[in-house]
Amino acid sequence: QVQLVESGGGLVQAGGSLRLSCAASGRTFSTYAMGWFRQAPGKEREFVASISRSGGTTYFADSVKGRFTISRENAKNTVYLQMNSLKPEDTAVYYCAAGSTAQKVATYGVDYWGKGTPVTVSS
Repeated sequence: QVQLVESGGGLVQAGGSLRLSCAASGRTFSTYAMGWFRQAPGKEREFVASISRSGGTTYFADSVKGRFTISRENAKNTVYLQMNSLKPEDTAVYYCAAGSTAQKVATYGVDYWGKGTPVTVSS
């Protein structure tokens, strides 16, 4: 069992930056690929980014490529989402996710979900 707790969300102006963190419980963090999803009001949850167990492979949604980066520190059981050049359409609740591979996470093959952290980007 893995528990995921997100933090770092908040209110930011368009063009600004935020860094989200996701802390995982347990000693098996390094055996999971990790990812981030988001869900805007009235919309379905969508994939944002994923990262392999070693951190060597990453995937991004087209809508965030070049603006968001994902990284992880296995020694701290933490995965990060650095969000730059934020746009109002990035407003959503952001969820941390864990799965077997980065590619599976990118295609919604998720074993564990966090409860989410809200991000609001004002224009």
